[in-house]
Amino acid sequence: MSKVWFVTGAGRGMGVDIVQAALAAGHSVVATGRKAERVEQAVGRHKNLLAVALNITSPEAATAAAKTAVERFGRIDVLINNAANFYAGYFETLSAEQFRAQIETNLFGPLNVTRAILPVMRKQRSGQVITTTSLAGLVGQEFVAAYAASKFALEGWMESLHYDLAPYGISTMVVEPGFFRTELLVEGSSTVYPDVEIADYADRVKQTVSAWKGMHGKQGGDPKKLAQAIVTLSDSEKLPQRFVAGADAIAAVEQKLATVQAQIDATRKLSEHLSY
Repeated sequence: MSKVWFVTGAGRGMGVDIVQAALAAGHSVVATGRKAERVEQAVGRHKNLLAVALNITSPEAATAAAKTAVERFGRIDVLINNAANFYAGYFETLSAEQFRAQIETNLFGPLNVTRAILPVMRKQRSGQVITTTSLAGLVGQEFVAAYAASKFALEGWMESLHYDLAPYGISTMVVEPGFFRTELLVEGSSTVYPDVEIADYADRVKQTVSAWKGMHGKQGGDPKKLAQAIVTLSDSEKLPQRFVAGADAIAAVEQKLATVQAQIDATRKLSEHLSY
């Protein structure tokens, strides 16, 4: 059955692939980005496409975009929280302003959009909230302190949101991609590097930035295949609560699970004796 999708961050990268995959599957799509014309240019014109300008950090803009979507299509069935950016750097080399900006976009942005759309879904007693987090939302890594913080927060929010919304027929899923060939690592597009220069970190910053830049375009994951997988899962009507996306992500998460289990086992007796 044809659905109405609402996709953020649709002007570039993975967002474009998700919109195109949803349209190809016969769905209608409200595709949002900071500039509507850029979204339409990136996705291409389509009779079932509505491009809408949206800055996800603005609650008012999110409410207006949701209203526009309902006025055009009458409902919203699938929300894809996809828009994000990447403030790369060691914790001390990121300014307080950079860290706050990371959280503002990657956490409060999806919260703003979801808060604007949930009343529509509750009224329908149906809907799906799908949020792209990251492998960095489950596994901490070097040079991603702010990004991981924002994505770990999304994971906790979405896991709890599942229980809030289930009584109203609304399901949730987090998508946890590993490394995919998107624009995430393009400086000036999605990636911002550190503001603060600290001698102790200088060599490591230089080497890591060089490595990240060299990785662009060589990541193993195919974003078009991921977009199609998201459409397939949505259309199945049986959303898993999480979708670990990519062989590299699966391997890293399985290693994290094994590490956590080993840590539990190592201190099990001490922990169990903490109860009365």
